[in-house]
Amino acid sequence: MQLGMVGLGRMGANMVRRLLKGGHACIAYDRNPESVDRVAAEGAIGAKTLDGFAKSLSTPKVAWLMVPAGEATEQAIRALAERMAPGDVIIDGGNSYYKDDVRRARMLQERGIHYVDVGVSGGIWGVERGYCLMIGGESEVVSRLEPIFKTLAPGRGEISRTPGRENSAGTAEDGYLHCGPPGAGHFVKMIHNGIEYGLMQAYAEGFDILRNANSAELPEGHRYAFNVGDIAELWRRGSVVGSWLLDLTAMALLENPTLSNYTGFVQDSGEGRWTIMAAIEEAVPADVLSASLYTRFRSRQAHTFAEKLLSAMRQKFGGHVEQP
Repeated sequence: MQLGMVGLGRMGANMVRRLLKGGHACIAYDRNPESVDRVAAEGAIGAKTLDGFAKSLSTPKVAWLMVPAGEATEQAIRALAERMAPGDVIIDGGNSYYKDDVRRARMLQERGIHYVDVGVSGGIWGVERGYCLMIGGESEVVSRLEPIFKTLAPGRGEISRTPGRENSAGTAEDGYLHCGPPGAGHFVKMIHNGIEYGLMQAYAEGFDILRNANSAELPEGHRYAFNVGDIAELWRRGSVVGSWLLDLTAMALLENPTLSNYTGFVQDSGEGRWTIMAAIEEAVPADVLSASLYTRFRSRQAHTFAEKLLSAMRQKFGGHVEQP
């Protein structure tokens, strides 16, 4: 199947590579010509302009956006819409706000253009591991795009089926799911990222307590000089708190046990805030998720070991670079 990719950053370029490996044809465009040249050298068809990109797509055109959420996505969608026809499809794979998806879907529907929102999880590791895809849009359009989703997703792999799901049909076990109408995919991804904030915060605080267990302020018989890297490695093996985030934590602590290469400045990309806004609208308590977001705000003022570990985890799973 042919697909056009707009945005060839950390995620977009790797998604093109995975699609090429899966036998799909990819038209690639980015404002940075060097990014285009890199994926073109690996088999994609590079486009130097958005006009050239649109003209290279077969009808009905399918264009997937992987650009920063907000104004950049808004401008890209409007620019693409001017170059597309009824029946074509625009997919937003960035971290857009689900309410923006609903508005954009209605706007494009007036032109006869279909809109699909896809929450993508997997970070810089997805090119090998596959991407977890949370999809929103019209059922018929999502079904038509299934070859793309199936290639990008991780598949069942070695993960055992949840007991009781033997007779459950669907694609969730393959790592992609049509979650509902426009906006549903990014709503699910929003909550996913809110949970991610909470999980990361729990690890960060726990390891900070371990690291400070040898404080001179504690009674002499109650001090412990733990090797936190060893404990992270220990917990990876058979522990109920084992996870991919813990794997990345162990990796970061092995590379630099004091995390001196991180300042502890922890950015947030918006989804955590939107999760709390949704919780308020639904009157659902979200104590842990709220606290984890506020900790990120605090990290920009005073940096603890916990905040350095949060920053280290973000760098490991997503390649996120600390703000100066």
